[in-house]
Amino acid sequence: MLKVDSLDHLVLTVSDIDATVGFYCDVLGMQAEVFHPVDGSCRTALKFGSQKINLHKAGGEFDPKAKQPTPGSADLCFLSQTDLAEWLVHFTNNGVEVEQGLVARTGATGPIVSIYVRDPDRNLIEISNRV
Repeated sequence: MLKVDSLDHLVLTVSDIDATVGFYCDVLGMQAEVFHPVDGSCRTALKFGSQKINLHKAGGEFDPKAKQPTPGSADLCFLSQTDLAEWLVHFTNNGVEVEQGLVARTGATGPIVSIYVRDPDRNLIEISNRV
């Protein structure tokens, strides 16, 4: 039987590449990467662990693309080994509003505890610890 094994990357359509890079790098600790695919374009990605998020500027998306690429339509959950209490302090220190905190959820491999914030495009961002 055919099956996929893992997620390599996903694409976020964003209003402002620089604001998005600032949030994900400065607040979430990701690393920005500018890369040049074989089509000769210049693109930006956010790297973390063995994954990445490719960024597309709204109105200038690269083909092929989602049927309705829209800033603010994503709901993403990131796992962290850093205690959520530290994340709460970090978000407060960086002026990031926490929408919900310390909520019990079920992740892909079992129970997690999560806090929720929003990125510059108002995408819902969940930071979680495995229980």
